[in-house]
Amino acid sequence: MSIKTIFIIVISVLVTVILMNNTDEIDFWIFGQARIPKLTILGCMFGTGLLLGYLVGKPHKKTINTANTNNSPEENQPVINKESKDYLSDEDREYIN
Repeated sequence: MSIKTIFIIVISVLVTVILMNNTDEIDFWIFGQARIPKLTILGCMFGTGLLLGYLVGKPHKKTINTANTNNSPEENQPVINKESKDYLSDEDREYIN
């Protein structure tokens, strides 16, 4: 099992234990008094946190900047020495050496 799987299992067990031990009703103000179980409030807050964490943590698509259209695509590309097998530019070779 990977660390990620173990972490998800541990968090799921902890959330379940916490939610099941907080089933009593409380007075809650949602633009007026309401008696709501703690289970509902805690579950909604946990779900909101999961959703926000997913939205913030997912990879973003990279956008291509097309504002500079005066240059041809060949001018923006690095010079590649195609005779060598590793296709390193001269700058890269100097940096490595």
